[in-house]
Amino acid sequence: MTLITHQPDPITGVRESPAERLRRVIDTARLGEELGYDGFAVGERHEDPFISSVPPVVLSHIAALTDRIALFTAVTTLSLLDPVRAVEDYSTLDNLSGGRLELIIGKGNGAAQAELFHVTPDDQWDRNREGYDLFRALWRSDSVTWSGQFRPSLSDAKVLPRPLQSDIRIWHGSATSTASVEVAARHGDPVFSANVTYPIEPYAELIDHYRRSWADNGHDPADALVGAGTAGFFVAPTSQEALAAYEPIFAARHAFAQRTGLPVVFGDLADFVERSSALIGSPEQVIDKVGRYHDRLGHEITHLSADGDGLTAQDHRRSVELFQSDVAPVLRSQISSRPIGSASLVGM
Repeated sequence: MTLITHQPDPITGVRESPAERLRRVIDTARLGEELGYDGFAVGERHEDPFISSVPPVVLSHIAALTDRIALFTAVTTLSLLDPVRAVEDYSTLDNLSGGRLELIIGKGNGAAQAELFHVTPDDQWDRNREGYDLFRALWRSDSVTWSGQFRPSLSDAKVLPRPLQSDIRIWHGSATSTASVEVAARHGDPVFSANVTYPIEPYAELIDHYRRSWADNGHDPADALVGAGTAGFFVAPTSQEALAAYEPIFAARHAFAQRTGLPVVFGDLADFVERSSALIGSPEQVIDKVGRYHDRLGHEITHLSADGDGLTAQDHRRSVELFQSDVAPVLRSQISSRPIGSASLVGM
């Protein structure tokens, strides 16, 4: 997963051009497919230091250069978008990719992007719920008559092109609020937990709430589906090598958080590796960490940072190769999971 941050490298201080940064995203997605990763996700942000304002454009470019890897949004900010245009964009991408699209939706965050779209803390959840309800209806039906609070009404509307996947799986991205997981449970949709800023417990409590709401809405508990993020990622042959490579990256992130007023939850790298969801260490340590988190969350998909900021190109490639060769096969054997992307279309 990438949010396509665009800022100086924390170690070298070099800042790529937007074109160079976007090209690196494409190259990383192609590497992911080459190595056998299951999916590649692009987030949506509308403020500094990100240049990920149009995920469907980036993902369409990736779709043209790949054949198998699933294409995720992480997240599509439906609180900011016109659902009609969002369906047009993503239905086009769904067709171009051969049905490899998986959406993760959410209200988004950040004051700047809310100001751009005149969304307020008072109405962002209502906008997200209304946007999702309309998006869902337009995706599934050739004729939609609808009225709501935040966009003009529709009468017998048909959005084109029609999607390749008539019933796409839509995940609900969740950080700390119960609102998103309750919407997901009501619709019978999966949840993707951010699982980044804090230790596991607040995220686990939210997933517990999702599973209770899922059952309360009459769904089979076995059908609930959960994904989870990670706070950092670097795999090396030994823990000593991993910590040595990641120490300056952590220091730069810590300084940035202090400078910008972001929460500083983990005091040093050792604390970060021990108590956060970060996967930093040897293959054996990473397998153990994912297993411990799975015991609490029951998740079937884990996202890793696709960005190698602060690493040499060689170290970044070695890390993603080592995860796929030494970690992923063990996790796949130990943790059962449902297919994603075009693989999930089999039998539909």
